[in-house]
Amino acid sequence: MTIPAEPNVLAITFFYYKNLAAAMAFYEQVLGLPLAIDQGWCKIYRIAEGAHVGLVDEARGMHKSHPTKPVQLCVRVLDVDAWYAHAKAETLANLSEMFENDVLGIRAFVFDDPEGYQIEIQSATRPGA
Repeated sequence: MTIPAEPNVLAITFFYYKNLAAAMAFYEQVLGLPLAIDQGWCKIYRIAEGAHVGLVDEARGMHKSHPTKPVQLCVRVLDVDAWYAHAKAETLANLSEMFENDVLGIRAFVFDDPEGYQIEIQSATRPGA
């Protein structure tokens, strides 16, 4: 079998919500993500060039929301300190202290979105990390 030669055009990771409106407000107002595609019961937000997160109403989606969220959305930013100050001002759920991982070459923090998906905001601490 031959893999198609055409390049991928975008990536979307889908999260499933009981309360889509609350999730939308969080991703728009707290994270500042722009709505890229509005499919009604599925809202797709641009994280970075080619990278998106889709928020799906569990009543219509292919999966249901589950209390255990064994997934993390990680966003790489240039100024993790500015984002940490913003996160503290928003009093986000389960906001961690800032931490560094020398092995991975990152400086980061985590918090939860309205239904418990963990979000990590990080910056690289060395080139190539």
